[in-house]
Amino acid sequence: MVKLTKAFIDKVQAPEKGYQIHWDEAVKGYGLRVAPPAEPGKPPRRVFIVMGRVAGKSIQFTIGAYGTYTEDAARKRAQKLLQDMREGIDPRDAKKHDAAVAVTLRDVADAYKDRPGKLKGSSADVIERHVTTTFEAWLSKPIASITEDDVRKRYREMLTKGLRGKAGAPGQANQAFAVLRALINFASRRYRRSDGLPVITHNPVSALKDDWIQLMPRTSRVPDSKIGAVWSALEQWRGETQNRETLAAIDLSMFLLLTGCRLKEAASLTWDRVNLEEGWFHLPDPKNRNPVWLPLSSQAIALLKARARVEDNPHVFASWSRAGHIIDPRDTRRKISEVAGTKIMNHDLRRTYITIGVANCAVDFTKIELLTNHIPNGSVTAKHYLETSRLQYLKPETQRIADWIEQQAAQANGANVVPMPQRA
Repeated sequence: MVKLTKAFIDKVQAPEKGYQIHWDEAVKGYGLRVAPPAEPGKPPRRVFIVMGRVAGKSIQFTIGAYGTYTEDAARKRAQKLLQDMREGIDPRDAKKHDAAVAVTLRDVADAYKDRPGKLKGSSADVIERHVTTTFEAWLSKPIASITEDDVRKRYREMLTKGLRGKAGAPGQANQAFAVLRALINFASRRYRRSDGLPVITHNPVSALKDDWIQLMPRTSRVPDSKIGAVWSALEQWRGETQNRETLAAIDLSMFLLLTGCRLKEAASLTWDRVNLEEGWFHLPDPKNRNPVWLPLSSQAIALLKARARVEDNPHVFASWSRAGHIIDPRDTRRKISEVAGTKIMNHDLRRTYITIGVANCAVDFTKIELLTNHIPNGSVTAKHYLETSRLQYLKPETQRIADWIEQQAAQANGANVVPMPQRA
């Protein structure tokens, strides 16, 4: 045993191999572990440790490296740890407890997003957007320290002022706090105290039960009376434009009306997932994780055959954007809104397709669900027996919808159906 002092620690030499422990003569169980340097020319590695017994079991615990701790600080820490051990407290459990309690919202969000195969990229993007905007002030805050008052205050701020303090954003508020609720539930399952209990036993987002704004689901779409005018306008714009980007945006909008596809899934479609001879397109990783082969109507096939392929760009709706494809046909959507007489969003074209199918073409609702890649919930037959991926057998249904759209355009023009202009 030696007297561990700064002078001794500065001069102590490491053994050639392994390590050597120097125990302090004054504080029993307090020591310095010395090992050879990690790199030649560097000082030896010197680490403060303690050794004691908890419930009859011998425990050695690392306090920290010399430099991180001074000798005086390490001695005081050792005395506290040794006293805890005499009282039956295992410092390893305490360390685990402290680490769990200190986990931040940033830590939880990263762990939640990094689970293998659990989240699509778009879902991870939504989480990242909310934790870095709505909850930016809480990113470095221990997630267990978020209170009900914190939640109520921030939710009301989002309802009344939004992110930028200019206008309320109830939709964003609901989505953001649904994300926070999921992250806190995940943290409750993942992070445990030393006694095995969850770090979080109560989700503070539950305090919003009485404050939560119930939003009516969007039902907007192109009115039936305007379908023909919208389709005719799209055909006209398509024949007039010479701009590649504009043409891709118009064609994408027409494709959405003909298929009911989600914007991101249609916009990112690549030629290797389209078979024009057999009349189908493939979505390998859609929103619901159900890979699907969807039928194409003759109008959709004609549309895609007329699309010029861009060298070194695999996308059907190619663009100069960083993604390589059209992201949002905003200008075309604005023009559609003017013709439709109501504001039309991208998802409204999907709703339009569904409504046409059910209300105007008498397509069975289950078939519409399948054509829009919604596997009917709760149906044993659908789950175990119905073909929900290779849907070419539903081509008559999607053809009926496309024919109805074209018939409306013919009526709007007061003439027969006008063939779609072909482009090389």
